[in-house]
Amino acid sequence: MEKVLVYGASGDQGVPLVNTLIKNGYKIRAASRYPENYNSEIEGDVESVKADLFDIDTLKKASQGIDCIAMNLPFVFDRDIAKQWGENITNAGKEMGVKKIVFNTSCYVAPTDNGLAAHDGRREIEKSMAESGMDYAVIRSVVFMDNLSRFWAKPSIVKSDTFAYPCSETLKISWICLEDVAAFMVAALSDKDVKADKITVGGPEILLGHEVAERFSKSLGRKIAFQSLEPNSFARQMSKLVTGSEEYEKPSIYGGMAAFYRWYNEQDPSPLAIEMNDLYKKFSITPTYFEDWIKKHDWDNI
Repeated sequence: MEKVLVYGASGDQGVPLVNTLIKNGYKIRAASRYPENYNSEIEGDVESVKADLFDIDTLKKASQGIDCIAMNLPFVFDRDIAKQWGENITNAGKEMGVKKIVFNTSCYVAPTDNGLAAHDGRREIEKSMAESGMDYAVIRSVVFMDNLSRFWAKPSIVKSDTFAYPCSETLKISWICLEDVAAFMVAALSDKDVKADKITVGGPEILLGHEVAERFSKSLGRKIAFQSLEPNSFARQMSKLVTGSEEYEKPSIYGGMAAFYRWYNEQDPSPLAIEMNDLYKKFSITPTYFEDWIKKHDWDNI
């Protein structure tokens, strides 16, 4: 039984990854700065260790006796920091004899730099993986269905019957759920033929905003409207929900998300529209359709 070191195991993206790894027979070691804050949704035994992405010695210790690494990393709006994280993780893993590493970018990654520090920082992490000498796979996931169940998106659906999102009315998106992202990560980890791959993944449907609203309307049995939010307005609303103020620093998660979607909305064709039939077949993954994902969640309460 192979042992996998998971970075970001206790977060929203990490929990389905850990659960999918456990279901596929892997033993798990979870690395975290705060291992005491572990998520109760994990469906099995997990060894938890303290590690700091800025401290390579803690990463070496976490990597001892590990066969593979799977990771979800937070967005950082400083390319140099992302580069340091990538180098620390891969150097520690290589020194400790790790055989393979899989990384979920948690966003679209452009073929070349696009000037967004968080996006380009992902490219630095990918570069560190490619130069490590280990087998690797990058899962470049685009936009998550699960975003809509978060505190900054769900209330407008529950209270106002409105799907409000910072995508333009013409932006096509292959929305994917986190369970399917986890399935791709585990499949890439398990497939010995996946050795140096960058795989962009989305869901089984390419949808416009009004079509997402239609899926909600059909699933919930009530009319849900689509509202296209201007990205900066969206960022101000997010900031107010968290901090109580619409004012925010430009290099922040709020400003970062606004910049993401402003860039997405300006591209033609949409970089978020991914044809997925062949990839689902290749990795033997059954896709989750938007209506099915909606029905798994409570949309009567916040």
